[in-house]
Amino acid sequence: MYFCLKNTPMRKYIILLTLAASCAVFATQPIDRKTVVRRNNPHVTTLDTLASLTVGNGGFAFTVDATGLQTFPRMYANGVPLGTMSDWGWHSFDNPQNLRPEEALKAYDFGHGHTEWYSTQYREAGRQHDASEWYRQNPHRMHLGAVGLDLQADKITDLDQTLDLWTGMIDSRFSYEGRSYHVQTVCHPTRDMIATRIETDDKRAVVRLDFPYPTGKHSDDACNWDEWEKNLTSFDGRLSNATDTLKRVLDGKSRFDAADYYVAIHWGEGTHTHVNPGTSGHPTWNKVRFKCPSRVTTFTCEFFEQKDPGRSLMSFDEVARASASYWERFWTEGAIVDFSDCTDPRAAELERRVVLSQYLLAVNDAGDTPPQETGLTYNSWFGKFHLEMIWWHQAQFALWGHPELLDHTLEWYFKAEPMAREIARRQGFNGVRWMKMTDPSAAEAPSNVGSFLIWQQPHLIYLAELLYRAAPDAEKKQYYLRKYGHLIEETALFMHSFATYDHSGGRYVLKGCIPAQETLRAAETVNPPFELSYWHYAMQVAQAWRERSGMPRHAEWDELINRLSPLASKDSLYLAAETAPQTYEDIRFTSDHPAVLGAVGILPMTPQADAGIMRNTLHWILDHWNWDKTWGWDFPMVAMNAARMGEPENAVNALLMDKRTNTYLPNGHNFQDNRLRLYLPGNGGLLTAVAMMCAGWDGHATPNPGFPSDGSWNVRWEGLLPMP
Repeated sequence: MYFCLKNTPMRKYIILLTLAASCAVFATQPIDRKTVVRRNNPHVTTLDTLASLTVGNGGFAFTVDATGLQTFPRMYANGVPLGTMSDWGWHSFDNPQNLRPEEALKAYDFGHGHTEWYSTQYREAGRQHDASEWYRQNPHRMHLGAVGLDLQADKITDLDQTLDLWTGMIDSRFSYEGRSYHVQTVCHPTRDMIATRIETDDKRAVVRLDFPYPTGKHSDDACNWDEWEKNLTSFDGRLSNATDTLKRVLDGKSRFDAADYYVAIHWGEGTHTHVNPGTSGHPTWNKVRFKCPSRVTTFTCEFFEQKDPGRSLMSFDEVARASASYWERFWTEGAIVDFSDCTDPRAAELERRVVLSQYLLAVNDAGDTPPQETGLTYNSWFGKFHLEMIWWHQAQFALWGHPELLDHTLEWYFKAEPMAREIARRQGFNGVRWMKMTDPSAAEAPSNVGSFLIWQQPHLIYLAELLYRAAPDAEKKQYYLRKYGHLIEETALFMHSFATYDHSGGRYVLKGCIPAQETLRAAETVNPPFELSYWHYAMQVAQAWRERSGMPRHAEWDELINRLSPLASKDSLYLAAETAPQTYEDIRFTSDHPAVLGAVGILPMTPQADAGIMRNTLHWILDHWNWDKTWGWDFPMVAMNAARMGEPENAVNALLMDKRTNTYLPNGHNFQDNRLRLYLPGNGGLLTAVAMMCAGWDGHATPNPGFPSDGSWNVRWEGLLPMP
């Protein structure tokens, strides 16, 4: 354990990169950004399966072992796996029963005055069970193929590997049976392409491409290495004399079926010879080998959906230059935080986590779709993404000077709108109800928890507001108002119709939902505190967007805002919900996310909350919470609450709490457990909390309000935006 392409986002980033003019600077002298970044370069000296390194562009990523390539995918399968994944690479198993998504629906009555149909997991055998399981499992994200060297792990010595964060290049050196290898690996910033340079005195060197069949499992490396008949690879000619193209066919009956995707290997320096024309009598194969006897061999490997996308061929040097140019812009034109003047001994570790999190989120989380918890590294929840997590992944982009990366992903909501409207309609509500667990098509995955969550609903409003605040001028602000105004209106329409008016109490209540603290049940839960505060904040923002766009406020929305229930409390402590037991002895109410703290922290103080009771609740949670049953983003959530409560010592302590789910591996990934060896919402939450602790929030202009002012945390930063 450690304690310490398609229309890819990088293309948009390069074209649209801007820095918000309102970004503040809290540094007496300009920060030497290259020094800050490079002193946190990951360095690997062993075949550590939890220390894999990744290159990528936000919509495509390639993760390597200590050889600089994907030489040992089976060895790393239960560590940080060696994934080659993209936004577009998805697969579904056959559906011979013609199962339909509506067969997974179940009717509920939560007291909203009408029947509500939810997509659930049926436990009893039958078509409904089969349908719910099939649509939960399909589609699932694919591993596009492993590119490695033909070596044996026990014969490798003298490992020395570094990821240069400033250029995006992984430099790997090692010996193999006394022969030296030097491997350099980069990813193109706008194409789904890696480039590699191999220098070795081993004339037996072999480059290996292995293509797995999808597994469709809940959480794994997505590699079924045993399937043959449904997993076909064939040579498909050449784009040039130096480029081999491979056609990949899954679930086809012959090599002539339409391809699922293509792979092009463009050879540069050195010579190569294809050494396996077939495997065990098969006319097609999943193991492709190239012998590379030259001292220096370079090649690029690109994955794409079309046979010939009309793209120019590129050399290793060209890709390396493109990568270096992109990453230098990323680091110099976004925000940076320098902890080198801090005397607290934990400061260097916090800086390491911050810098590596910036890199990992740009590599994994800036694509055409919202990211999955494990990004483009390996599959969790079948490779699908969760909309209640998008805030944790991507709010930081707006605060750290990269709003265009957030804007790029939010465009997916336009594609999802028709499905979200249908969900709201079948449940009897207005507007659009954003799904929880989904895929690029926006289909709703059946779930007995996710389908009942509501805290993903206001995220779009919050994130669009961050874009508006980050806009450098009035023209850009108007652009965001025109672009997202309709979606915000439809999102708020659902929120208004979902709230129920309690005539006896003269108030609006939230019920029939599972809150962010998922240990509570939908049928039993009324007025979870975080959701109440989020409803108030988001509806206020939705009204502000109407006024900015020249429209009047909705009177009925103001009625909801003014009459939302206050947060329920007892003995000066906030409860997990108004219907929760009036005691904290039940483990269900002290496990999972301490979401009550998100009501003031993630969100500004609203009329639903009282500062004194919230401070008492913070102290109680710090002392009594079941921290072994938490998640990586819980720690930054606590830190944000502590900062707003004027307790910077507790904010720092929360960020650096010595707990398993707050562990950050040598590569910067937030380790959770043996199932989730990485968890990117933790990284994103860390960046959001640090931005807030440095730049503050509306109404609090003092620099570094989230850090102690005793001289031990002299944090210097540039380019951060304050939180709302």
